[in-house]
Amino acid sequence: MKKLFFPLLAALILFASPQKAAAQYYKDIFVDAGIHLSDYHDFPVARLLGLSWERFTAGEYPDHLSLRDTVTQRALYDGSALDENGVWLYPDGAPRFRMIYVHGGLATRHGNSMGEVGRDHLRAFVHGGGSYIGSCAGAFLVSLGGTDYDPEKGRCGDDQLDFVNDKYLHLFPGRTLETRLSRSYADLVLEDDCPLLKYSDFGGSRRIPHVRHSNGCCIVEKDPHFPKGTRALLRFDFAGDTAAGRPYPLTGKIAIWSFRDNDTSGLVIATGSHPESDPRGMITEGPSLNLFSALIRYALDETGPARIKGALRNGEPRVMDRKTSDNDPAHARIGDKQYHHFTVEIPKGARNVTVRLEGGYPQDDLYLTLRKGDFAWAREAQYADCALGCDKTLRFDSLPAGTWYVGVHCATTVEAVPTDKGCLYTGHVETLNGVPYTLTVSWE
Repeated sequence: MKKLFFPLLAALILFASPQKAAAQYYKDIFVDAGIHLSDYHDFPVARLLGLSWERFTAGEYPDHLSLRDTVTQRALYDGSALDENGVWLYPDGAPRFRMIYVHGGLATRHGNSMGEVGRDHLRAFVHGGGSYIGSCAGAFLVSLGGTDYDPEKGRCGDDQLDFVNDKYLHLFPGRTLETRLSRSYADLVLEDDCPLLKYSDFGGSRRIPHVRHSNGCCIVEKDPHFPKGTRALLRFDFAGDTAAGRPYPLTGKIAIWSFRDNDTSGLVIATGSHPESDPRGMITEGPSLNLFSALIRYALDETGPARIKGALRNGEPRVMDRKTSDNDPAHARIGDKQYHHFTVEIPKGARNVTVRLEGGYPQDDLYLTLRKGDFAWAREAQYADCALGCDKTLRFDSLPAGTWYVGVHCATTVEAVPTDKGCLYTGHVETLNGVPYTLTVSWE
């Protein structure tokens, strides 16, 4: 199994704001409707918010799964010769999408179908700065494990405190509690300081009525393993408060929550309920859609910051030609629509400053950007060469002394052709394993 190396870059502490860093991704959202998950083919919230997205959809579990589902999911999530790092990651292990959304279904079976490599890739995605939202099974999957509920203690039973599901992702280092509430609808109430209020006033009320719940989960503060950094977003207000014919209080328990491991990782949002869908399919209107769109916007705004690949030195070429399998992210190739950022210290009195980019694939378009004191996104750069082709040169008689940021952007990307399973990549598929280049800054 290949190593996952992107978290090693956490030592590089120069970051761009999440809003500006949104330019560094291939697309906004990847929707996981894979093996043993609900097989929805649409994602209406993306149209509402004007977001780009892709999906993988397997046959409806358990009756319509096929060998094609298994082979396709494994190639997408684990990687293949065409795309060593898999669909979610760039060649250096950075997240290729801003966010992953995981549907409901059967959490353990889906985690098992992903395999160890697929689960590790999803962990690397979040540790590298990509956000995650999971509904029902997706909420279970992100946790340490799903446990049963002890109504007398108001938490999971003592005999389950050490239970860890090895098919789960463990990105939320707490345990989810099984509500045993099936085919029901419950009101959810936003916390007074809920960050979702930034995106909507929800009709002047903090109550989201009639949100579908189907054997999902919740969490409670009484759990002795309640993780530090967990933020309650919405709580149950459920009049029934019974399940399976026994007392089972849900009111006040956390139905939707967020968690972030550190300042460089992406945001994890787990919802035990289904604000995105009802038995007819994906929701296209109403309060639940409003809630789901706010969750999406929150996750996208809270992706991890862009990172500096390294510092350039006078006359020393920086060769970026390593593949994923080389386990050398500091010198990895650049992926489709990705940015690589570098810094260089220009001394006082430097003359004849030259920034030279030499690409390895003439058919691909690389942009070269330069900016003093901040990340050199193409739209904000002081100097840029965005012509077609891969070789670029910026020349200056002199530049002000100080820290300059050099950006390389791969403008070439694949063509995504829709299929019944998701997207088939054609065209510039060489970008999936990355475009090699050499970057040199020199002066006298």
